[in-house]
Amino acid sequence: MMTNADKLKQAAPQQPDQAGFKRVAVFGVGLIGGSFALALKKAGAVGQVVGVGRSLASLQRAQQLGIIDAIADSAAAAVRDADLVLIAAPVAQTAAILSSIQPYLQADTIVTDAGSTKSDVVAAAQQVLGDKLAQFVPAHPIAGREQNGPDAAIVDLYVGKKAVITRLPENTDEAVARVAYAWQQCGAIIHHLSPAEHDAVFASVSHLPHLLAYALVDDIARKPHADKLFQYAASGFRDFTRIAGSSPEMWRDITLANRVAMLRELDSYTARLAILRTHLVNADAAGIESIYSHAQAARHNWITAIEAAEKQNKEGGD
Repeated sequence: MMTNADKLKQAAPQQPDQAGFKRVAVFGVGLIGGSFALALKKAGAVGQVVGVGRSLASLQRAQQLGIIDAIADSAAAAVRDADLVLIAAPVAQTAAILSSIQPYLQADTIVTDAGSTKSDVVAAAQQVLGDKLAQFVPAHPIAGREQNGPDAAIVDLYVGKKAVITRLPENTDEAVARVAYAWQQCGAIIHHLSPAEHDAVFASVSHLPHLLAYALVDDIARKPHADKLFQYAASGFRDFTRIAGSSPEMWRDITLANRVAMLRELDSYTARLAILRTHLVNADAAGIESIYSHAQAARHNWITAIEAAEKQNKEGGD
């Protein structure tokens, strides 16, 4: 009976264009990794995608959906002859995955990730990759949905979205360019931040909002009349809490990985809530309206800036 390793050896990948990848290995074939694979395939930028993961059922489903072409049954089989390796698993698994592939990395293989935190990922890479650290280019695509698993993957998830590269001092310009090329083929717009800058920014605008959404839904669900409350929850509640439908495992790891920045942002938010509470206790209409008006203006400015940036990108601006 032919094993997965035998099938990998016999698989004959289609040849991508000259700038593309012959073989890409994806650790984690759910929403993020699966969408990455689908987008590269649509762009004709990859010959073969090999999937790796903890669940054989998920890998088989990804293969059925055409997300991956083959299933690797070991780290060695996964990275063999791979031009690019994407780690799209929860960030707490990064160190173990990097450690498992380190002995088998060929000199021309580039490794990147899609983790929502970067300082912890960089620390893991520094600890386990040794003299192969330069081959790891950290990145984070700013896109997602609340669904999980291979069935959640969509080919256009990254179109028009940002992909942040947090290059290491050891990275070559060529390695960074190859990772940027991969995300550009997915339709993403490349941005650059340091790992520390990245984690500070996303603690504020991504990680804290997820924590708040989870906390609100959990609070309501624990009330004795929760069924009645949810019965009357409408679009405002749905919009505010949509992200609480995301993977608890993934967001647990993100919350802990970015713990210091998260605590800083949570303290800042708690202080703002305390001010609002004081206004409410004092029936201070002017104080409440002042905060609401400032927030409204800031959000309008943000939406206007986004629309301007998207228009510029569509018209060929950078």
